[in-house]
Amino acid sequence: MSAPDSGRRRNHGPRQTSARRVAFDVLRAVQVDDAYANLLLPTRIRRAGLSARDAAFATELTYGSIRMLGRYDAIIALASGRRIDNVESDVLDVMRLGAHQLLGMRTPTHAAVSATVELAREVGAHRATGFVNAVLRKVGARTDDEWDALITEGRGGDALLATRWSHPTWVVSALRDALAAERARDELAALLAADNAAPRVQLAALPGLATPEDVAAAQSHAAAAEEDHADQRATAADETVEAAPPVRPDDHEADPPVSPVGIRGISGDPARVPGVSAGRLRVQDEGSQLAALALSRSSAVRPGERWLDLCAGPGGKAALLAAEAAQGGATLVANELVPARAGLVRKALAGFGDGVTVVEGDGRRFGRDGAGVTFDRILLDAPCTGLGALRRRPEARWRKQPEDVPELAALQAELLDAAVRVLAPGGTLAYVTCSPHLAETRGQVDALMARHGGVLEQLDTASVVRSVAARDPQVPDGNTAQLWPHRIGTDAMFIALFRRTA
Repeated sequence: MSAPDSGRRRNHGPRQTSARRVAFDVLRAVQVDDAYANLLLPTRIRRAGLSARDAAFATELTYGSIRMLGRYDAIIALASGRRIDNVESDVLDVMRLGAHQLLGMRTPTHAAVSATVELAREVGAHRATGFVNAVLRKVGARTDDEWDALITEGRGGDALLATRWSHPTWVVSALRDALAAERARDELAALLAADNAAPRVQLAALPGLATPEDVAAAQSHAAAAEEDHADQRATAADETVEAAPPVRPDDHEADPPVSPVGIRGISGDPARVPGVSAGRLRVQDEGSQLAALALSRSSAVRPGERWLDLCAGPGGKAALLAAEAAQGGATLVANELVPARAGLVRKALAGFGDGVTVVEGDGRRFGRDGAGVTFDRILLDAPCTGLGALRRRPEARWRKQPEDVPELAALQAELLDAAVRVLAPGGTLAYVTCSPHLAETRGQVDALMARHGGVLEQLDTASVVRSVAARDPQVPDGNTAQLWPHRIGTDAMFIALFRRTA
């Protein structure tokens, strides 16, 4: 009997087949149907009835394979001697999953190969099992460093980094430019590595709603998760343990929160945390928390203030703003263009009462009718490329193209103009993107001031963010603040604050 079959009998049972099949189905949906892994995967895990450990295995296998897709394709091409576009797409996805088990997770070679061959059979690729077996054995025969040397041979500059760290070259170049704007050219490799890390869930404790008991329970959950994570690492070398943790976790997962309302280190299903299931704690990256708090806490809130979240979907920042507004006696209007996302905003804001209103429509309409309604604080969390959240939404790196940037930048500018039209005298505007691309960040700020410098002044955003943060957010002095995952463990959120002077 062949070694793969023997290995499968020893180490591969129905539970692992189920976890791998979940990962395969999600990967196929991402590739074929433009699905979002973060939305589809939890549903598939629940439908499969996976245990917590197998759910963690399926999650790492799915996200890791998507993050490292470019690198694995280069390796598979060399190992197979074929161009990637000459490999059937479903077979290629099976091998991507196998490659991640071999190179990105501590799964023993014989177990990873035999289980992946079995997965090929399960998904109907019977004729390709020999091919999958041969290719993955070649993949497993070399170390990470050896493969890096082979796939980057003859490459240099951003092309080399793009291949090594599995990012499109244009994204690497954009990130390099953004770091250079801060004179931080030597941080690019660390940033790319952080994009490929496996982030833990971060929570926001909603002010005025979350109780000390909620926070304590969540912190205990995080501590237990860290202890379990350490135990998994200690047993990862055991060949009978397939559901091992990723080789590269988030370097900042054990750091204290950078947001004053943040809790980090949660693993598994956050709904198991009592405060989350009750809605008093919300799943939200701490970078997003700081962006919302930079607006709400940039100055003392006067009772009766009117606030506007111009692009509110899916409602995470809106919920934090609503909690902040309620404490200060302000009201919030949350606007969203897409009806389905507006429904998510309504769900996120349920329970806040008459202090919040959700409206639907294009944010660019504000101020066009001359109705005279103005707002004291406006959050514009603008549609963008999402290059700042590649670790949490890894498929974005493969979907976005450089030609998308000008169209998004034009939309951002129009939304900014609408915000200025309805910003009250003395009011504050927060321009936020989950992208460090200069065309979506500093370029937009410069263009906005060129258009509206007569009525707007830039605030010392870096100082505001530092004053809000629970610890040093590591942003240079200036009128804008760019957060970075490799520095503080948040998404790469960009924040710029403005005040209307006339």
